[in-house]
Amino acid sequence: MSTQRELISEPIAWGFQTSLERAYIEEYLSQFGYSLESLEYLPTERAIELMRGASQFASLRMCEVEARSGLLDAIHGNVRSL
Repeated sequence: MSTQRELISEPIAWGFQTSLERAYIEEYLSQFGYSLESLEYLPTERAIELMRGASQFASLRMCEVEARSGLLDAIHGNVRSL
């Protein structure tokens, strides 16, 4: 089983998408009065529950960004392979 420290560990690689995803996770957590750093002090079950919600929120927001990007490409005549 993962420790809370492992749940909030730094990603292996940083890039624009990683930074954006982390920002969405922070946004989600802040809605509940938490930050990534504060998860360490919560009961494990609560930290896992929050990170699952944050992950789902970030994934949905990242999909939204990707969809908007595709729409802009289509509007401007750029064709992207799927």
